[in-house]
Amino acid sequence: MARARHPGVVQQVALGLSWSLASVRMDDGGMARGLCFSPTDAPRNLSWPGSLAGRDAAELVSWLLHWNTCDATVGAAVANAIINYHSPLPARAQALHCAEAPHLAVFEHFKGRLAGSRVAIIGRYPGLDRYQGQFDFHCIERRPGPGDLPDAAADWILPRSDWVFITASSMANKTLPHLLNLSRHAQVVLMGPSMPWLAEWADFGVNYLAGVQIRDAERLLQILLEGGGTNIFGESVAYQLLPL
Repeated sequence: MARARHPGVVQQVALGLSWSLASVRMDDGGMARGLCFSPTDAPRNLSWPGSLAGRDAAELVSWLLHWNTCDATVGAAVANAIINYHSPLPARAQALHCAEAPHLAVFEHFKGRLAGSRVAIIGRYPGLDRYQGQFDFHCIERRPGPGDLPDAAADWILPRSDWVFITASSMANKTLPHLLNLSRHAQVVLMGPSMPWLAEWADFGVNYLAGVQIRDAERLLQILLEGGGTNIFGESVAYQLLPL
């Protein structure tokens, strides 16, 4: 896709505290939008602000290969916009619901199947401890907080896990290939707004896709620009699930 001549033109890129959003005007006139989790180590000054709108989307998709985390985030968001605009998978996916905590809808859906299993979760989801006592899990986090394991623990935990939930933001930070390799004997759920809807994930050992549908793009942008995190879920975006 990065080599496509003219997939579209970037209209806007917004980097919020928690989420980044790319809007791409496609060749057929439609507007595509893609999300990615914002980098936690962004510098105060970047070289490209004010220059992204109007650029060819294919150019920015190639930034996904950059080691600079801000560049890679932009690349992932633009790639998601293009991929998800064309993908038939979201139309086949099941809507997930969790009224009290819509950002936890994936775990709410699977909780009955996880009891008695060895569960690993890549990425700390606020409110995840509500499932303590319903199923046992290890949470592996790049910036571990109380109760979390550091990311180095993945080498020991994932090969011994029955279920692994992997945040798709690991695509931008380049850890996803290693995490999938470590999880090859587990049931793998690739999840989050950063996820591109691609059937080819099955070739890499992914069993379920849990991405999002953007319901209200204007509301999403407002929340994102005002520093929103989990509160993008609900009226602006919602989880969907598809087995592969």
